[in-house]
Amino acid sequence: MSLVILQFLSAFADPDETGMAYYRIDAQPLARALMEYSEQAKVVLVVPAGMLEGKTSNAIEGWLVGDAALEMLLKGTGLSAERLENGALTLQSELIEEPTLPPAKAVQATSPKQPDPSVSGHAKIAEIQEHESIQSAVIVTGVRGAPRILVSSPTPVDVFGGEDLKTGGPVGIFESIRYLVPSFNLPARSGGGTAAVIASGGIRGLNPDHTLILVNGKRRHKTALINSVSSLYNGAAGVDVNMLPASAIERIEVLRDGAAAQYGSDAIAGVINFILKDAPDGGDVSISTGQNFDRNDGEYVNLSMSRGMAVGPTGSLNLFYNYMDREESNRAVPISDRINLYPLLENGARDPREATINRMVSQNYGSFPQMSHVLGANLVRDLAGAEVYSFGTYGFRKSVLNWSFRAPTRDVTLPEVYPDGFRPRLIIKENDFELATGIRGETAQGWNWDISSNFGSDNSDWENINGLNASLGPDSPTSFHIGELISSEWVNALDLTKRYAFRRGGTLQVSLGLQHRLETYEVREGDEASWIAGDYVRPEGQPFAGELLTPGAQATPGFRSDDAGRNQRTNLSAYGELGWNPARKVFLGAALRYERFDDEAGDELIYKVNGRYEIANWAAIRASYNTGFRAPTLAQQTYSSTTSQFRDLDGDGDAELLLLKNLPVNSPAAKALGATPLHPETSRNLSVGFTLSPWRDLSITTDLYQIDLDDRIAVTSAFSPLDPHLSADGVTSVGEQIQRLLTENGLSPDISGQYYTNAIDTRTRGVDVVVTYRRNTDFGDFSFIGGYNKNETDIRHIMENPPELEALGDIEIFDRSKRAALTDTIPDSKIILSLGWDIERFRTNVRATRFGGYTVRNATNPAEDFDVGPEWIANFELGYALSEYFTIYAGANNAFNTYPDRISEPTPDNGANMYNTFAPFGFTGGTWFVRGSYNW
Repeated sequence: MSLVILQFLSAFADPDETGMAYYRIDAQPLARALMEYSEQAKVVLVVPAGMLEGKTSNAIEGWLVGDAALEMLLKGTGLSAERLENGALTLQSELIEEPTLPPAKAVQATSPKQPDPSVSGHAKIAEIQEHESIQSAVIVTGVRGAPRILVSSPTPVDVFGGEDLKTGGPVGIFESIRYLVPSFNLPARSGGGTAAVIASGGIRGLNPDHTLILVNGKRRHKTALINSVSSLYNGAAGVDVNMLPASAIERIEVLRDGAAAQYGSDAIAGVINFILKDAPDGGDVSISTGQNFDRNDGEYVNLSMSRGMAVGPTGSLNLFYNYMDREESNRAVPISDRINLYPLLENGARDPREATINRMVSQNYGSFPQMSHVLGANLVRDLAGAEVYSFGTYGFRKSVLNWSFRAPTRDVTLPEVYPDGFRPRLIIKENDFELATGIRGETAQGWNWDISSNFGSDNSDWENINGLNASLGPDSPTSFHIGELISSEWVNALDLTKRYAFRRGGTLQVSLGLQHRLETYEVREGDEASWIAGDYVRPEGQPFAGELLTPGAQATPGFRSDDAGRNQRTNLSAYGELGWNPARKVFLGAALRYERFDDEAGDELIYKVNGRYEIANWAAIRASYNTGFRAPTLAQQTYSSTTSQFRDLDGDGDAELLLLKNLPVNSPAAKALGATPLHPETSRNLSVGFTLSPWRDLSITTDLYQIDLDDRIAVTSAFSPLDPHLSADGVTSVGEQIQRLLTENGLSPDISGQYYTNAIDTRTRGVDVVVTYRRNTDFGDFSFIGGYNKNETDIRHIMENPPELEALGDIEIFDRSKRAALTDTIPDSKIILSLGWDIERFRTNVRATRFGGYTVRNATNPAEDFDVGPEWIANFELGYALSEYFTIYAGANNAFNTYPDRISEPTPDNGANMYNTFAPFGFTGGTWFVRGSYNW
């Protein structure tokens, strides 16, 4: 059928042999017109910087030979075209006296020798002049085919350069995006456990794994770590982009619209596409350091390097390296000296060591220490009329999680081993790797093709040190190998695209593709001593004499033999996409995708339609509607672990320490508690907006959206044996009934369990507004970016309690806190105002960001809810160019040292919990930094 359609289309297209093409380009700023000409003629244009400033093109329409079309376009501009030896075209002034110009830069790299890069989502992008106008910026994300001018995109896309990521000296890529994209939310810490390690951010109020991450248009592998004990984004196992070298990034394109029909599973909220540097020369080195205003803690050092070099006459190789080292910060306070940390003496007196023990018992109420090395490379070169490319990254990261202090008064603190108490420490070492390679070219019939294969994996190795398994007694080891989590993805793809021009006017971009994906996830068992239950009891004369003690390594018991396992699945998908321009002012698009998984995820058929209509050269409206899906990750299906967590079970405001086990949905224990196999989440996404560019330097976009997301995967409430509420029989407690269910399935009656399930339907509505203005004046170059997002999520449906839980009574399988994590605990709005000013040697950037308020709800007691109000955060950076190549910067993030609302007084037993850790700007106050940058 598709062959018949293509034969029909080719009957209306001009044969390639004529050398003619159909052109339809309106009179407009010359930079924009040349971009359209480059797309339609499929040639490289080399334009000296500054030459196009203030010039306007002529209008052309009809079937023309390429050189004649360009001559008509340039008539009256004082410019003419000349063909270079390599087939590219360059422009020159028709004046006799030629000005001295900076080095030339390519408008667009699309020619027979360098095939249409949009097949793979990767394109060389260059500036038409040193300060590129908003109208001339191009993108490759959102629509297949030739790269599009940003303002002509039929869907909302934000573009940020690599320099934007460096502003403020951030410690990670997501930390930069937090202050660039209005709808992006990145909590300081989304919860405990590995949630403190993963950089977890979401777009438009949805989870991190509802956003697809691409690198050069290729799907990036997911992290092996999972937000397993977090309050926000629980169960999310997205891509950790901080395992990319920031020095490698040429620009970021953020598509704020559903795109699963185009790119596959996960692209419900949008797509973030990282485009890597591919210049054949030049490089940069940047180093930054800073620390917090308060307590002088949180010191960090960032080093980034990149180097580009030529490979052959047209190829390039770029190498990248990033190093980051961040020390811990802590906002806890010493506890009162009236609180006993040691047991009372036999005569009832206080232990004299109370006077000397360090009463700063919490040392983890802030940022955890972390160190990473990340390397990368990007290779592009011609081979036998095609283009071969390969890019990859390797990252090593060490994260140190200091857990809560176990005082000598605790039953698990054995005086023979830790007479003064102890603080368990979890060390996670990650090795992250990705390699993509492919070849792309163009057939004689004009089809651009791309064949690619990429493999990525993330291996996290866990070690518990300064620990103890109290149930083994004084002979217990004090360090344990907890186990490993390993995730991998192998993706193979074929992409085809061709542009048809019709004799009667208009163009049609036809794109087809196939993809194969193999995913694996593995949990490896830890040391037996890290999880085994011993039979040691405290001897006579000690507190808790005769009692059995909690089994497993304190804070982080190891992965048990029944936790270990390996899961894999295969995914096959096929897509087709059409992009039709019946007239220059109109664009209509449609995409259809079929995906099939060989596990319970099954198959899905999804689609997308979108359109754009240009009311005038400076105004357009756009809209899209799409269906999407996200298959459950293998981590959500497979992950099993046991951790120590504090939870308020009875709503009295005091948290109890639980041994909380995450139960795989297919395990006997999870099934006993009502678990069923996971299936995909499905979505319906509607977006309507408009764009305005009344002046060359001004762009305004506004987009309204609604996302209906059904069968969202969420974690249940904790089913705990400590739950004191009455069960259905009116006699026993819920906890006793849970103990019965656990023991019947061979589990310890002391474990609290939870599992993931498809349970909740939500509707998210919001608006995005982005204003961009750039102006070059005699008083310097100014740039302004303003952004606004308002977002609201409501729950439309919650599943009924499974029949297995009838004996527990009228319990909520998703308690108030779980529901609020989807609706109320993400800030409801964000405003970004950024002003840049460059004059002579000085470079200034001032940014003010208003983070909206949010509410955190108690699991059972509304009286324990609390609100966190909105806050304005100010960041600034001042730079001075010491030379053409070297610039120094100094500045501050959170310059006014703002903290989130104080929600309580420090808890008596640990001196912490005054601030909510979800605050998107952190809870450790402001930082100062200095940065040096050398570019050549």
